[in-house]
Formats: sequence, structure tokens, C-alpha cells
Amino acid sequence: MRKCVSVLILITIWQQPLSAQMTKKSDVIVDQMNKVARWQLTAWKQQGTPHQKWDWTMGACYAGYLGLTEVATYSTYFNDMNAIGDSLHWQTGPRHTMADDYCVAQMFSQMYLDYHKPLMIEQWKHQADSIIAVPHTESLEWKNNIAEREWAWCDALFMGPPALAYLSTATGDRKYLDEACKLWWKTTDYLYDKDEHLYYRDSRFFTQKEANGKKVFWSRGNGWVLAGLVRMLKNMPDDYPERPAFIKLYQDMALKIAILQNDDGTWHAALLDPAAYPVKEASGTGFYCYALAYGINNGLLPYRQYHRIVEKAWAALTGCVQENGKLGYVQQIGEKPEKVSANDTEVYGVGAFLLAGSEVYRMLEKH
Repeated sequence: MRKCVSVLILITIWQQPLSAQMTKKSDVIVDQMNKVARWQLTAWKQQGTPHQKWDWTMGACYAGYLGLTEVATYSTYFNDMNAIGDSLHWQTGPRHTMADDYCVAQMFSQMYLDYHKPLMIEQWKHQADSIIAVPHTESLEWKNNIAEREWAWCDALFMGPPALAYLSTATGDRKYLDEACKLWWKTTDYLYDKDEHLYYRDSRFFTQKEANGKKVFWSRGNGWVLAGLVRMLKNMPDDYPERPAFIKLYQDMALKIAILQNDDGTWHAALLDPAAYPVKEASGTGFYCYALAYGINNGLLPYRQYHRIVEKAWAALTGCVQENGKLGYVQQIGEKPEKVSANDTEVYGVGAFLLAGSEVYRMLEKH
């Protein structure tokens, strides 16, 4: 009798649609995302935010929370983001032409798309207009505080262009996307190595070498770029003239990044010399996982070629989560490859983790 019951149970499981089985896997991903998200919110409530709420670090984290709301539909996260925006009076940081200080505006525009409250983007819109009015003719050489006026470092391609692109989506005014594209290519022409399909962090690294003699390409720096590319494409109409060029750049970088994945599923701090930094690193890995999964989900990358890379990366990321939900192995704030430990965390790492989870969730739902 027991054998018959067991057979019936097995038949029932086998007869379940594949989508039902995938939904279960997707639910696990949402649970993992919630675990990390709740730990971070609890830490903020108990200890205060580690940075100013308008800071770029926080802006990257908010992007992850909004990614989580897209797959988990927990209104509490919307409420948390709304409360943060209200506390800032929907204003960016004090340096109005510094990309780090207006990264937070991505959240403002995304919130506006749901709440349609003009206050959420009104001040950012005036600020963006002033950015467009600047001629942007300076050299991007790393001197004279150029970062306060131009996107002269590769990280800026996550902070600045998507802020303008999301505003373009929110307002329906293409001029903001046009400006984002124009300045994106200015930075790319200067920092992108066409042979390696990777970005230097800034001009100081053009001649530097790793211990193994190879060029210095920082993992999180290129993670910022690839994730920034995704966030540009998400706000770019299908018939937009620049879209094919952005897709080509995205696909070239994605292929290179896929090749550089380490056996542990992560990308170490130095892309071309992972042995010099043998410990896994979660922030760059999170952004790569996010960007590659997005490509699969949107027909830009073939599933068969890339899905195992994404799955391996996500497994590695969840392996960085401590029992209480704290995300470890996050390289600290910096500008080049550096050592990282299991207990190192930062809010942008949480943002990358949540963005990655949102796209891995969609991948499992589709496949």
C-alpha cells in the first residue's frame, strides 16, 4: 500500500507543470532577497544609515530595493523608499554636477512612475536641465577635481546616465536620454579598452599593471558599467537610434565578463589577476549577475550560453549571506582592486545583490 501511495505522489509531482516547479525555485530567491533586505533595514533602524541618505552608496542600495519590489510586491519597501525620499525633500546631494551626488535621483524617478507625485522629480528635473546646459568640453584626465563636473571615472556610468535616463522615462522628454547617451560615449571613448572590452577606472590606471603584468581592471568598476548599461537599456525605446550601439557594447562586455568568471562563481577584485586577490567579492559579482541575467531575460544573450554562469554567480552570492541576513565579502569603498573578508559589507553590495535576485527570479520564471 505504501509503495502505491509513493508512486502516486511521484506521478503527481512529475505531472506538475514546469512553471510550478520553477515558481518554487523563484520563491526561494525572493526569500533570500528578503532576508538580506530586512537585515539591512534593521541595521539602519538600529544604528542609523552609514552614509548620508542622498549618497551614491545609498542610491545604489535603493535601486536594489526597488528591484525587489518588482518581484516580491511587498508594499513595505515602497513605503521605506517613500519615507527616505520625503526625508530628503526629494533633493539630491549638494554637488549638483557630481554624478555621485545625484545617483539617488534614479530612485526619485522610479518612485514617480508609481506614485505620480510631481514633487518627487520636480527639483531633480531643474537640476538635470542645468547639467544639460553645461558644454561638457573638458578633458576627462583625472585632475583639477574633474569628477565634480564630468563622468571621468567608470563608476559614474552607473551613477549619472541612468539618473537622466529614468528621468526621461518619467517625464517623456527624450532630451534627458539624449544627454545621457552623449556623455556616456564621451566617457567610453576615453576609458574603454577596445581590445580587452573592459573599462579603466580612470586615467591614472592607463599605465598601471597587476602583479602578473596585466592591465588593471577593477571588478566592481566594470560591474558599475555593465549594470549601468542595463539601466540605460531599460529606459531606451526599441527604435532609439543609439540602442544598437549600446547593445553591441553590452554584448561585447558580457562575453568578456563571462569568460573571466572564477571557478567559485564570483569575480575577484582584479579581473585579469584574480590570483592576487583570491577571496570572492560580492559587489562586482552582484552587478555582473544582474546584468547577465537581464540580457538572458530580454533576448540580448543566449540562454544556453549564459544561464549556467548566472546560476553559478547567484549560488556564490547566496553563499556570501550570513545566517542573520548580513551580506559579506563586499569590497569596501575604493577605486581599485583591494582585499576583502567574509565580514565586510556595504550598502551598495546589498543593492547589487537585490538587483541580481530580481533578474535571476525572472530568468527562472521564463525558463
